Amino acid sequence: MSLKNRTLFITGASRGIGKAIALRAARDGANVIVAAKTAAPHAKLEGTIYSAAEEIEAAGGRALPLVVDVRDEASVADALAQGAQTFGGIDILVNNASAIQLTPLSQTDMKRFDLMHQINTRGTLVCAKHALPWLENSDNPHILMLSPPLDMQEKWFAPFTPYAIAKYGMSLAVLGLAGELRDKGIAVNALWPRTTVATAAVRNLIGGDEMMRSSRTPEILADAAWEIFTSPARDFTGNFLIDDSFLASRGITDFDRYRVDPSCALMPDFFVPEDSLPPASLAPLRD
Repeated sequence: MSLKNRTLFITGASRGIGKAIALRAARDGANVIVAAKTAAPHAKLEGTIYSAAEEIEAAGGRALPLVVDVRDEASVADALAQGAQTFGGIDILVNNASAIQLTPLSQTDMKRFDLMHQINTRGTLVCAKHALPWLENSDNPHILMLSPPLDMQEKWFAPFTPYAIAKYGMSLAVLGLAGELRDKGIAVNALWPRTTVATAAVRNLIGGDEMMRSSRTPEILADAAWEIFTSPARDFTGNFLIDDSFLASRGITDFDRYRVDPSCALMPDFFVPEDSLPPASLAPLRD
């Protein structure tokens, strides 16, 4: 199986997980629409849509960098149309763009909640809605949300209810759209990391360099996404997948290569159900 000549529309693809998914697809010769807001270099954030596009093409793919704000419905619709016109259609939508603030309600400005809701939940639905006409014409269409399993427990909400509502909204979209689109043969799945992932959000908003060292690289999610996209859409939909468990089910056994710092214990991520057991130890590696 390969993603050669497949066209992916990836939100938030200028860096981090979105870019890693794009680069993995590019190695097969895929086309990638880099849909993100960062057009100019940022003091605290690496990469722009243009630098990501250069990396994608260097990896063997074709790229179309487009400035897209998923809160703006017209911006999303125009970008999808431009991408489809450029590459002859769209086969895969990756809803990766997300906003995060880990504060309880008492410490959360409602404008920040609005931002998280508009990007995470509403943005996911906007992208899916306007991608549908193109996906319906693909012979193996997939929609992927970077969102958690629907493990509805108080402990996942109480520390940061506003963020949890916005993030789980993406997963509720998976649950609903998988059923809505099943007869059309469009797969809708969710993918979530077992551990924290070394991204700008982890460094700048959550745990700094220490948590970065206790994280896995975005490539683990990229490899898992590739396995999803090369699966038959009609037979593989409505799944809530944890990256390493899913890869293990596909025969992957070496997870140490994804560690940022092998001497550090891996930090478990939020929202991973208690009954989901890791296929490999999260403890520090010994010499």
